[in-house]
Amino acid sequence: MTSIGNLRVRVYTSQAELPLEGATVVVTQQNRDGKYRLLSVQATDSSGLIEPVEIPTPALGESTHPVPEGEPAFAVCSVWAEQPGYVMLQVNGVQVFPGVETLQEMELIPLAEGESSLQQRDVRDITSQSL
Repeated sequence: MTSIGNLRVRVYTSQAELPLEGATVVVTQQNRDGKYRLLSVQATDSSGLIEPVEIPTPALGESTHPVPEGEPAFAVCSVWAEQPGYVMLQVNGVQVFPGVETLQEMELIPLAEGESSLQQRDVRDITSQSL
């Protein structure tokens, strides 16, 4: 049995956390067979946010009780954010729990002069929680 969790993404730049409007945000989830499923493609609003994305998650009871070894008690997805003039950021292992809205913050770094976003990509992996 599955439930639903929500994922929001906020894209910004600099330590001042200036929102990036119009950044492209892609959310995917890997199936058991290893193939990726596209869940959402959105552009950020003037606050640097996307609309919530519904993510299928294990049922709530499975996230509060022991689960079989190797099975997470939450959904895991990947998020990419890109904007012209900035290094693309990919975050793997984003954890979404049933009935909860998860906020994934994504700071994009400006490209150096003459660089292309196709040449630069920052990949970050979130370590799975042991529940």
